[in-house]
Amino acid sequence: MSVYEVKKLDGLLSGNPYPGRGIVIGQSLDGRKMAVVYFIMGRSANSRNRIFVKTEDGIRTQAQDPSKMEDPSLIIYHPVRLVSGDLIVTNGDQTDTIRDALLVGGSFEDALMTRAFEPDAPNLTPRISGLVAPDGSYKLSILKSADADGSACIRHFFCYPPIPGVGHFLHTYQGDGNPLPTFMGEPKRVEILNDIEAFAKGIWESLRPENKISLYVRYTDLAHGEVEEILINQYGEETEQ
Repeated sequence: MSVYEVKKLDGLLSGNPYPGRGIVIGQSLDGRKMAVVYFIMGRSANSRNRIFVKTEDGIRTQAQDPSKMEDPSLIIYHPVRLVSGDLIVTNGDQTDTIRDALLVGGSFEDALMTRAFEPDAPNLTPRISGLVAPDGSYKLSILKSADADGSACIRHFFCYPPIPGVGHFLHTYQGDGNPLPTFMGEPKRVEILNDIEAFAKGIWESLRPENKISLYVRYTDLAHGEVEEILINQYGEETEQ
């Protein structure tokens, strides 16, 4: 098997009972657009009581039923934010850490050096983050525990040039389990389709129905800056713009 093999994203998802939260960034096959994907899954009632809603600069999570919200920490945040032409996507409140750093001339890496994995022992969920520049180059990062006790944090950073049809997929868990097994290795190379609707449909239908919660897919035209978005909530309406 070639180390440069580009895999089908829907195949990777359907083969994993619980990838958790996931980020995909890459360039469409025709080289015209940059794709950003973020999805969330959940096993607890508190985690499942969420939807994605659009904001002026991206999206945020919100309680579907506020009366049933038990603990907002770690589950209510802005996954996607646009700042000065850069698009940030993460699985937690480190989105704002990165945004604040960029606004004062700091970097993606410097911002994440101040953060660590989530304090949700025994899972010790990794913090995953991405940043897309206006020229289509992008970065991914994972912050994860160095051991089962959470005694130290390992921080990995990956920088990518845009390559037509190629994206990279980073998610929080290897699969289901108790505790949940942390993602291992480099982000996976995956195919990015030209058609946002087909791409979003394939992702959504490949996530296990009992645990999937929300999906956001965004395509940005590199030449003109035009944006296409699809947002799907398990407990709400699908929206497209």
